[in-house]
Amino acid sequence: MRSGCVHFVGAGPGDPELLTLKAARLLSEAEVVVYDRLVSPEILDRVPRGATRLYVGKMPGCHPVPQDQINALLVDLAAAGKRVVRLKGGDPFVFGRGSEEAAHLARAGIPFTVVPGITSASGCGAAFGIPLTHRGIATGVRYITGHCRNDEDLDLDWRSLADPHTTLVVYMGAANLPIICARLIAAGMPAGTPCAAIAEGTTPRQRICHATVEEIASQIVAAGLGSPLLVIIGAVVAFGKRLADATAGDPPAEKRHAPRLVAG
Repeated sequence: MRSGCVHFVGAGPGDPELLTLKAARLLSEAEVVVYDRLVSPEILDRVPRGATRLYVGKMPGCHPVPQDQINALLVDLAAAGKRVVRLKGGDPFVFGRGSEEAAHLARAGIPFTVVPGITSASGCGAAFGIPLTHRGIATGVRYITGHCRNDEDLDLDWRSLADPHTTLVVYMGAANLPIICARLIAAGMPAGTPCAAIAEGTTPRQRICHATVEEIASQIVAAGLGSPLLVIIGAVVAFGKRLADATAGDPPAEKRHAPRLVAG
């Protein structure tokens, strides 16, 4: 029996046109696609009709398929000689646990490849004209996860995260955002620091909510923003909003993905 291989493929933030050429090719050749909750329906439409789809998505506090079972599943599929695509939203090695799964495959002697994807921070920021860095405004950017393994407490260096010259991007943070924002303010971040919450960025359903770090959590609830949700915190958000306002009268380059604004 031929040996199979697992391809960790980054699906990007949702728009299928943002797939890399390699990602699109491997997806078209897949015999089995093991995919997560954050993979958009537009991306899943690219899965070949004859391929087997296996959903192993997780939600906060709800893991129908535990991680050890996902690891074992990938090993079994590859050992059976299948061409497997492990499809993950964004980039497979940015908060996607792709590296943990790759390490498990390595220990089992299963070959794998990694195909990077546009991570949600870059994709969602670009969709609304928010630069993650900008000369004179933000000299760096940091990505953090909004929840920890086994729902443990967020033990982060809050003082360093509150740096006014750094853009902060929070992944998977909807449930813990009130705590995150309160700790950032307690660590010295001004309560009026601009924030943007982006839901389903780069897709036709994308929406954005602007608020301050003090108010963003309540504004997300009021606006009814769902997941996938990304929060960008920092002065670049205000710059991006001014940029968007300045070009509001121009016809969008891609009307299909024109931003839907939410008051806030």
